Amino acid sequence: MSKTILITGAGSGFGEAAAIGMARNGHTVIATAQISPQVAALRGKVRELGLKNLHVEKLDLFDSYDMAAAQKWDIDVLWSNAGMGESGPVFEIPLDLVRRNYEVNVFLPLALAQSFIKTWITAKKKAKVVFTSSMGGLFTPANWGVYVSTKHALESIAEAMQQELVPYGIKVQTINPGAYFTGYNETMADTPFRWLDDSKNFTKRATLRKAFDDFLNAPDGHLDAKEMIDRMIEIVPADTGKFRNVVPKATEDMLKQHQLQAWENTI
Repeated sequence: MSKTILITGAGSGFGEAAAIGMARNGHTVIATAQISPQVAALRGKVRELGLKNLHVEKLDLFDSYDMAAAQKWDIDVLWSNAGMGESGPVFEIPLDLVRRNYEVNVFLPLALAQSFIKTWITAKKKAKVVFTSSMGGLFTPANWGVYVSTKHALESIAEAMQQELVPYGIKVQTINPGAYFTGYNETMADTPFRWLDDSKNFTKRATLRKAFDDFLNAPDGHLDAKEMIDRMIEIVPADTGKFRNVVPKATEDMLKQHQLQAWENTI
């Protein structure tokens, strides 16, 4: 059954590729991006592909006018995919960066979801919210703690929301990508080097850079994104499925083992 799907953060990466894939599958897709250059670039791709059912709009979650305009769109699925990440040692990262990461990854997606949910409940409409979480929503590697803590928060919000919305026929899911190569993790790994100072911080720049390089260059640190994109194209419009969707299977198995080991973790 064809759905109308709103995607945030569709200006690049998973969101852009999955938007094109779902439109090709016959869904009406409203793909949104934060800034005008991303909007213009994606509109150009859509024209070249001839996808009349893929509409590209600007939606900056910080912009109250953009947020108000989005409420006029009649959608069946809200896929909250926009996000950003701050990395670096939690015990030294500036708190204003932590607050901003929570604003982008938790508070603004929640505000957008609440506004659509209110509309759906009032209209007695069956609909769905999908949150892009992360493998990092289920475990915490050193030096990625701020970003993954936002995804832990999103996991809790989604789990509570899923239970709360059952009486209204509104479904909730999360998608939890592994370490796929889209440039997102690589860009996030650069973020602490704009504030990390060897003369002020205990964590040294060269040491942290090596830790990130080792993490990202491991065989499971730069997986082919096509697998995740294909699964997103299936998951987002579906009426049935699992609440939490971790891809690939090897990452799901690793996370399950990590959660079991957490009970034996010692200081």
